[in-house]
Amino acid sequence: MYISPSQKTILSLLADGNFHSGTELAKAINISRSGIWKHIQSLDELGLAYIAVSGKGYRLDKSLQLLDEAEILSYVDDKAKTLIQLFELFDRIHSTNTHLVQQATQNAPSGSICLTEQQTNGRGRRGRNWVSPFGKNIYLSILWRFQAGPMAISGLSLVIGVAVIRALKYHFPNTFQLKWPNDIYLAGKKLGGILVEVSGESDGPCAAVIGLGLNISLSQTEAATITQAWTDLADIAGGRQINRNQLVGSLLSHLLQILAEFEECGIPSYLDEWRTYDCLKDKPGTLYIGERRYEGIVKGIDDQGLLLLARNDGSIQAYASGEVSFSS
Repeated sequence: MYISPSQKTILSLLADGNFHSGTELAKAINISRSGIWKHIQSLDELGLAYIAVSGKGYRLDKSLQLLDEAEILSYVDDKAKTLIQLFELFDRIHSTNTHLVQQATQNAPSGSICLTEQQTNGRGRRGRNWVSPFGKNIYLSILWRFQAGPMAISGLSLVIGVAVIRALKYHFPNTFQLKWPNDIYLAGKKLGGILVEVSGESDGPCAAVIGLGLNISLSQTEAATITQAWTDLADIAGGRQINRNQLVGSLLSHLLQILAEFEECGIPSYLDEWRTYDCLKDKPGTLYIGERRYEGIVKGIDDQGLLLLARNDGSIQAYASGEVSFSS
């Protein structure tokens, strides 16, 4: 669904969660009052609930804070801001990662940023759908080009996790954790995920598209298709509204700084910090690689960022890829 300028204007007015009369909305976009109703009904297609009361007008069931490029950039530190070469903000898009993967083939510059209010085909690991309601969470991707080949940046998703935790700790006092290789956890529940897609020759250079999905506010209805324990930041904010623009600005500051350093520093500079966030260490886990599954006790990561799993036969094996889950 394309969001027209008129629809965007109405949505911007309704975002505060207060009632706005049909007359006010009609005047804002220069149409008749009767024409407003069609625009209001279009909110259904965005998954936004609204209330219509005769004599009072219309309001959203819950207020929204829409993303704004100028406000986001005002929260990005000066050094990181110089690394942004292209900034795209969409109302709706199929997937921020898919968009930048396509842009990478068209010579889009390193430091390209893509954000959206909603993904119609958001992707997680192993082809899963990423639940992406309109205007509530963060869907962010960054294109970064490296001179080295894909093997040289194999620990990138772990390092990105460190950057995300740093940004979250700046705003919240809670204990955030990481689940190998790329999930953000809070109190034993998934808060967000990282998806890194790399293309290029084996000996370099290569392009990496780093995607981040972070739950800010999810309803039980919206999360009905999620098959694992999940949480969102609204649950820990105690009713305080979370400034999405400020949080995106902080995330970009930390992510861009780490991306700029990573090719030179590599994963060793971040291993000790990653290990302090590890939520799997010394716990029973099941590792899935394709159709195979391996059970054991997770023993953290080695110095290359590989998962260490103590098997039932007493051996400790290192794994470069796969998906690990908590065992009961």
